[in-house]
Amino acid sequence: MSADLILDVDDLHKHFAVRDVWKRKVGSLRAVDGVSFAVNRGEILGIVGESGCGKSTLGKTLMGIQQATSGRVVFEGNDIAGLKPHQSRRYRQHLQYCYQDPGASLDPRWTIRSSLHEPLVVHTELGEAERETRVREILRAVGLPETHLDLYPHEISGGQQRRVGLARILTLKPSVVILDEPTSGLDVSVQATILNLFLDLQRAFGLTYLFISHDLSVVRLVCHRVAVMYLGRIVEIGDTEAIFETPRHPYTQSLLAAIPRIGGPRVTDHFSLEGEPPSPINLPTGCRFRTRCPKAAPVCAEQDPALRPDWPGQQAACLLAT
Repeated sequence: MSADLILDVDDLHKHFAVRDVWKRKVGSLRAVDGVSFAVNRGEILGIVGESGCGKSTLGKTLMGIQQATSGRVVFEGNDIAGLKPHQSRRYRQHLQYCYQDPGASLDPRWTIRSSLHEPLVVHTELGEAERETRVREILRAVGLPETHLDLYPHEISGGQQRRVGLARILTLKPSVVILDEPTSGLDVSVQATILNLFLDLQRAFGLTYLFISHDLSVVRLVCHRVAVMYLGRIVEIGDTEAIFETPRHPYTQSLLAAIPRIGGPRVTDHFSLEGEPPSPINLPTGCRFRTRCPKAAPVCAEQDPALRPDWPGQQAACLLAT
């Protein structure tokens, strides 16, 4: 294992049982279906795709919120995918998850102080005075005044709730933070402030980010590499500029064509992605994107493409990519 490698995911699967009205299993929903990638220390890896592609389930499976069906998640040299919650606790405190809705992750009956103390009570043996010192330091690091400690979640704004969510995570001094749609629902000006905060905290605490987002403009701004997901699989992964400048997979090309351009052509002029994704319960044969792909050929129904490392710093799972 490379000294710089902090997270190595190998053939990860997360399937959910589909049951009928009599609770009998009649199929499986393949939310994450054979995902592999590696992340180096200090890197920001963006994970993008349409709603329902499995990117949030991937993050929760890495974190252990969802138990993996199969596969390996090697975090700092330890395979944590198959461990029980009590076994993985000492590893997972250094692998933290920032929820899409920070307000929902905060107990409305608890003050901000209580919410920030809770992770330290559960995961450390620090005394109350030491916990209070760390909480105040972290709160200042995320740009909130100490007077906020006695407020309740409903008394602060959405942007401030994001900061509290980050502070709650940082109290445990994590190595990797999974950010699930961290700027969704925020005003553009607040988004910019939060993104700058992410970058400042990364430098200050030596963090590694998995940045799950549907906002491709934000991903291009902050991420070193990008993984594009479709129906539970990574269909393209590579350096951010390579992905945005020369996308190889037709799905990636369609996503990038949908980015609004001020003063440029209308979005619909070059938007070739049509229809809805197939059901993850009943996937098409061969390439799972072929039913929506404008370049599909007969061979696409026969072969299930793997990621091809045919381009510098870039891989794509497409039989016809050039």
